[in-house]
Amino acid sequence: MTLILASGSAARRHMLEAAGIIFEVMSPAVDEEAAKAQLRAQGLAPREQALALAEQKALSVARARAGYVIGADQMLALGDEAFDKPANAAEARAHLLRLRGRTHELITAAVVARGGEILWRAVDTPALTMRMFSEDFLDTYVARAGDRVLHSVGAYQLEGLGAQLFEAVEGDYFSVLGLPLLPLLAFLREQGIAQT
Repeated sequence: MTLILASGSAARRHMLEAAGIIFEVMSPAVDEEAAKAQLRAQGLAPREQALALAEQKALSVARARAGYVIGADQMLALGDEAFDKPANAAEARAHLLRLRGRTHELITAAVVARGGEILWRAVDTPALTMRMFSEDFLDTYVARAGDRVLHSVGAYQLEGLGAQLFEAVEGDYFSVLGLPLLPLLAFLREQGIAQT
């Protein structure tokens, strides 16, 4: 049975590979920036935005390919404020200064589609508290992390150097990385796609 990951995320791909799942990767035909702008114009909260984007990505691929398609999206919410991936190192630094000493949520949504139908949905919301790091530390972090700060909504990768930014993480580690992996694996086992 074909399983397709509708995501270009290396972290999501690595999680599924490490779990022993056999799958293909196909990038969805979704303009994320335009879709986010439309969802925000509709007044949707970050949780609903993340779920809607995950659905759009999965359906985009599921209409083109037969099989089960995983779509996922992640949003960072600081109260009612949603953060997007930074465009450059200066924007990453500004994001991290806004998050410093505060707790934010990583809203992680995943869906599985087949044909034009969503078969499964999950949303998880880990809470992460950044420590009060110095600006010298921040400058060193941004320089050492390089382009990696541009690949996530929080300008950090918890599985690497970004761990030094935090004092507490509450919630599922896999969801922080971008996929509610354990509930997804349970669904895949129910469908006979993963071994029981």
